Amino acid sequence: MDLHSVEEVTLEPGLPRLVGTGLTIEVPAGYEAQVRPRSGLALKHGITVPNAPGTIDPGYRGELRVILLNLGRAPYTIHVGDRIAQVIVAKYEAVEWLEGDLTDSARGEGGFGSSGR
Repeated sequence: MDLHSVEEVTLEPGLPRLVGTGLTIEVPAGYEAQVRPRSGLALKHGITVPNAPGTIDPGYRGELRVILLNLGRAPYTIHVGDRIAQVIVAKYEAVEWLEGDLTDSARGEGGFGSSGR
């Protein structure tokens, strides 16, 4: 689903801004809403969602607001009604973490780049 801005905001290069959508939702238990960038804004204007995917958990009841960041070189103005991001709803599994020893694996403690070329 597309998210639309309810305010006019000028995004200066390199400065994140919070942009309101005017929407509130109640995400069911066991699900999350994920806010993602719009590919057209990213390609044409360098506008992205820096924390993508932004997670909206089942307990949140406030307005959906989107953090936008202008990676371009010139200011970009968001107008009322502009599509600024997308949101999807996805199921997730809740886990219970247990303290204890980990089992061995082939990778072990190898970090970035240790699993291949």
